[in-house]
Amino acid sequence: MILDTLGVGFLGTSTEVFHKVSQYSKIYNSNPSSTVWGRSDFRLPPTYAAFVNGVAIHSMDFDDTWHPATHPSGAVLPVLTALAEALPESPKFSGLDLLLAFNVGIEVQGRLLQFSKEARDIPKRFHPPSVVGTLGSAAAASKFLGLSLTKCREALAIAVSYAGAPLANAATQTKPLHVGNAARHGIEATFLAMLGLQANKKILDLERGFGAFYANYSPKALPSLDSHVWLLEQQDVAFKRFPAHLSTHWVADAAAAVRRHLVLSDGALLPIDCIESIVLRIPDVQYVNRPFPDSEHEARHSFQYVACAMLLDGGVTVPSFYKHQIGRPQLRELLRKVRLEHPPDNLPSFNTLYCQISVTLKDGTTFTERSDTFYGHWRKPLSQKDLQEKFKANASRMLSCHTVASLLKVVEKLEELEDCSVLTTLLRGPSPPEEASKVRSL
Repeated sequence: MILDTLGVGFLGTSTEVFHKVSQYSKIYNSNPSSTVWGRSDFRLPPTYAAFVNGVAIHSMDFDDTWHPATHPSGAVLPVLTALAEALPESPKFSGLDLLLAFNVGIEVQGRLLQFSKEARDIPKRFHPPSVVGTLGSAAAASKFLGLSLTKCREALAIAVSYAGAPLANAATQTKPLHVGNAARHGIEATFLAMLGLQANKKILDLERGFGAFYANYSPKALPSLDSHVWLLEQQDVAFKRFPAHLSTHWVADAAAAVRRHLVLSDGALLPIDCIESIVLRIPDVQYVNRPFPDSEHEARHSFQYVACAMLLDGGVTVPSFYKHQIGRPQLRELLRKVRLEHPPDNLPSFNTLYCQISVTLKDGTTFTERSDTFYGHWRKPLSQKDLQEKFKANASRMLSCHTVASLLKVVEKLEELEDCSVLTTLLRGPSPPEEASKVRSL
């Protein structure tokens, strides 16, 4: 999860939304102690470094996804890398310190999501990282900074008042701010708790507290430490192979299977004017129903676009969402042939949904394929090799090959790292000779 999040974060520093929020954040540079990933000449105070790096992670919707639904890592990892640089060098923070705090931040998100039946479905009202991500950020920061039980409780309670962003801003440049703000607000809540700010200590137990974000919210006592099992041991995450909403990955998988029927003997695709109609049978998820997307963010949240891009090109990649790709006449013509259907058994849950696609030709022939699980889903996880290849492809757009290789080594053995400064130095860009020698000794 850490490796994947770093990779999509580096890739995200090339986006327009990252440029805008980084320009905004430069006004808060009174204590520029923390690295903006991949930008050796750009540092910010920890709250805003976490914000900008969090935005980069979600700027292409390429980050990991969990069940119940959220993007767990983007709100947590930039908090820890920012704090590791902002605090005094003595005592040093180890890789194990960072890894434990990261797991705590993920665990808190998962436990809160398990208290609501609504959270098990693809969201309809609030974007989950803006809700549980904010508390995961505060929990991770509190653990990393060694806050007392009382201060931890205050930090989480304060974080609830920072939480929440409506889904109406999905498929816009503002959606990545949900993850960036979750990271920033969790740090702020933790700092305020350290200064003695108080909040309602029962806010996580109340319907008018954290329960305001989720229907059927019913919190339960956590298991004792003696019997505690990490949720990641029971429920893995999904890693995306292309940068778009997770539900579109089922669509791409089914479309790829249908496309094989449309390839002629010479390897060329059947002319699209031979296609009469395309039917997608998917869950009813309104914010991913975008028949004619006009921007990269809308295309990333469009069942129709991803299906047509896969049928036309035979693959969906980072460049698939560039403006000139979205506006191609052939693709727009194909989009006009698409119709959605919502079978009653196809529920809006990342754990159970499927996609069935039927392509009917003008001669009456129909080809139908179905995807129940795509490669990258927790039921069919990416191999470590493919996850590393994704990281290399993403990170190498901003970093030298040497730095990418060094980061792979550091993250692979993170629990053995004695000093987090080795990691944070690499995040700036090409590693200086002395840091490279530290990496080679691992």
